[in-house]
Formats: sequence, structure tokens, C-alpha cells
Amino acid sequence: MGLHWKVLAWMLAGVLVGAAIQRTTDGHGWSGATAVAAPEGPGVLLTARRGPAARLSSDVHVTAVVTERGTDEEARVPVADPEAFDAFVRGRANGDLLWLERPGKEPVLLVLGLDPAGARARWIGPFAFAADLFMALLRMLIVPLVGTSILVGVAGLGGGRELGRLGAKTFAYYVGTSVLAIGIGQVLVTAFAPGEGARLGLAPTPGDTLVGSVSFVDQLRGIVPTNFFAALTDNGSMLQLIFGALLFGVFLGRAPEPHRGRVLGFFESLLAVIMALAEGILKLIPYGVFALLVKVVADTGFAVFRPLLAYMALVTAALALHALVTLPLILRFVGRVSPLRWARAMAPALVTAFSTSSSSLTLPVSLETVESRGRVSNKITSFTLPLGATVNMDGTALYECVGVIFLAQVYAGLDPNYTLTLADQGLVVLMALMASIGAAGIPSAGLVMMLTILGALGLPLEGAALLLAVDRPLDMLRTVVNVWSDTCGAAVVARSEGEALEGLAVGGP
Repeated sequence: MGLHWKVLAWMLAGVLVGAAIQRTTDGHGWSGATAVAAPEGPGVLLTARRGPAARLSSDVHVTAVVTERGTDEEARVPVADPEAFDAFVRGRANGDLLWLERPGKEPVLLVLGLDPAGARARWIGPFAFAADLFMALLRMLIVPLVGTSILVGVAGLGGGRELGRLGAKTFAYYVGTSVLAIGIGQVLVTAFAPGEGARLGLAPTPGDTLVGSVSFVDQLRGIVPTNFFAALTDNGSMLQLIFGALLFGVFLGRAPEPHRGRVLGFFESLLAVIMALAEGILKLIPYGVFALLVKVVADTGFAVFRPLLAYMALVTAALALHALVTLPLILRFVGRVSPLRWARAMAPALVTAFSTSSSSLTLPVSLETVESRGRVSNKITSFTLPLGATVNMDGTALYECVGVIFLAQVYAGLDPNYTLTLADQGLVVLMALMASIGAAGIPSAGLVMMLTILGALGLPLEGAALLLAVDRPLDMLRTVVNVWSDTCGAAVVARSEGEALEGLAVGGP
């Protein structure tokens, strides 16, 4: 069975098992706090904070609980004694938002969890454990995969010395189209805000670093690592790691022989081993998705899929806009190539990209297709396409930007401190661009890169695990966009070098 079908089969199995657990077990809400009579005035005092209540900074004097705050269904329930509070919580569902009113103070948010002593939690436990292990394996890939991919990709350019006119044109095209793709994603996800009001069963945990705690200027200032090797050991230092890898790659490309060849050969070998490790771990995706969906569906029910479907629709629309509007306009007016004729010619490469979800596996087909059907010279294809499979990831960059902002919108509904400012979104754009350069051309590598951006912003990484449940079809689509952009780049560069591309140029037969 192919990996795509295996993923879909295990996704369906996870939904069915999760639904069965939810229907046959009790899963009432749990606050994690012990309610006692308030020493002064009416209400209760929440003490002994665990689980969800651990986010409360201190004991809380509660006089009333507000549900569905800010909506037409908002309700306020006074709390007279501990028994009334406990009964109210048990009548609510896991993931419900409770706004706790305090005398003379602003209400504080409490996101209910699942009672760990209940039957449902015991059933979910093994699946949650497996899902956590899978996410830990993905986190393990972040530093070595990002560092070596960027370093080898940039060093392979010759450090800027051997690029020449052809390299400058190619790199300018790749950076330009990636920025355009990210911009489309940022505009759409900000305008439609699919994460606002979404309930995905996520909650910020104590100790999370809030995105608004550091200014954009300070974040840029901190991009230079004071100790590059320390950044290699910390998933939270991704900006420093990416910048250091870029800088190291540039000057490795400028180093004299034999040193350049020796060091680059070492990192190329290291990257090959890490890619093999990544491919091995990513083969576990069907089982990781199964465990994750069992946990999510059993925990929160089918309501979680509504915002995820909205997220999928928005990513698909953004990818389509970039692939069907932006890139064809560049083809027609910059490359003077007929977009429709070029798309027909590139059909074998695009079908391969869709079926494999891998730019690297598609590369041999892309090379043959662009040369034989696109009539681009080997001089152009042998340079632009291998480079594009490494550093030009329009679809991946767009996906990472949309995914991070979507999760930030979800978390902002739980805690206003997670609201992304314009400066924060600027950092997302910059990080998405740099992370896309370091994204390996293997299935679901974009999800690993999304973890780097979440970590740099101080957003909890657990949200990316939930997006994994719907990642596979999006991975297929964004790989098509990646390869489509690579082939368009080859055509644009070839036309700028004076190649005719007979039968494909605008106005040709």
C-alpha cells in the first residue's frame, strides 16, 4: 500500500477508535483546582492548582463563572459554595472555556481539561504517549536537519563568488517568488482569521514565553549567536541557528581548496545521513497520525475538525492563488512564456510531485521534463532545478506562514498575550523564508520547519501536532507548487538568457 493511502487508512481508523472511546466513556470537565469556601465574602477559593488550573498565578477567589464570553450565548453562573462549583465543572465538557469573575479584578480564563482519574483519560493515555513520542522524534530532527540543509544549500552556490549572472538571476527569482507566496498566505490568513474562536483542545502551559515579550528590533538583534555551538543544542534558538548556518555556508563557499571540498564533503555526508534518518522517522507518520487522531477525537469530539477544515481550505486557496495567478503572470510577463502551454508540458513532473510529496524524488523527472518537453538547455536545467529542489519552496513557505499565524489566532483566543503584532508577523515572514530554504525535499518536512518558527516565537509546539492530522493532503499540494515554481524559474531564466523555447513562448506556434 502506498504511503498516501496508508496515511488515509490510519487517519480513518484513528477517527473511528477515538469516536468509540468518546461514546463509551465518561469525559466530564476537570479544573485541576480544589475549591474551598472563601474566607471573606461569597464565592469559593481555588487552591491546590494542578493540570488546567496550574496556569493560574495564585489562589483565586471566584464569585461567578462566565461561559461563551463575548457571544450571543454568554451566560453568567454565580458560585455560592465549593459543591456548586464542582458540580458546574463536572457538567461542562473537556476544553470548555470558563471566565472566572473575581471581586475587584479582571476575570481570569480557565480552560477545562480531562479528568486524569476518569475512564476516558485511561483509554486515551497509551495513544497520547505514542503521539508524544512521535512529536519528540520530530523535534529531534529540527536542529540537525535545518542546520545541515541550509549550510550545504548555501555553500553549494559558491559563496556568492562563482554564481555569476545565471546564479544571480536564479536566486533572485527563488527569493522573489517565495516572498510573494508568503505574502499571499499572510494576507489571507489575517483577513479570514480561521483560528479566531477555534477550539482545538489546546491550551498554553505555564512557562511558555509570550511572543509579545520581545520587540522585533530585539529579536533581530538576537539573531546573531554569541555561541553558535550552543545554538546547535537548543530548539529555541532557531533564528541564531539559521543565521549561523547561512553565514557559515557563505564563507565555506568562498574558502580555498582543498579545505572547501573537505568541509563541504563532510557536511554533505552528514546531510545524507540525517535525510535517511528523517525519511525513516517520517515513515512513522501513519501511526503517529493514528495515535494523534485517537487522542484528539476521544478528547474533544468531531468539533475540532471544523476549524481544521477551514484552515485546510484557506491553505488550499492560497496555494491555488499562487500557482494559478502569481506564477503564470511571472511566466507570461517576465519570461514571455505561455502559462497554459508550459503547464501542459510540465504535466509529468507535476503528477510525480503530487504522488510522491517530495521535491527531491521528483527532481529526475523535472530535469527530463524541462529539457525534453520544455526545450530548456541542459546548462540551465542542471543549475536551476537541483538548486530549486533545495532552496525554492514556495508552497512550503506559504504553508508555514499560514500554519503559524493560524495557531497564534487559536492561542490568542485563550490568552490575549499570544496575539501577533505586525512586528511579530514580520518575523513570521522572515522565518518562513529562511526555514523554507532549509526545508528538505522529503514528505512532511515543512511540518518540521514549522516547529522552528513556533519555537522562535515562543508559541507552544503542541499545536503543530494537531495540524499533522490534516497535513498529508496539504503536503501533496504544496509539493506540486514547489515543483511548479522550480520549472517556471527554469523557463524564466532560460528566456532571460536568450533561449527560444520553441512552441512555448508567447505568440509562438
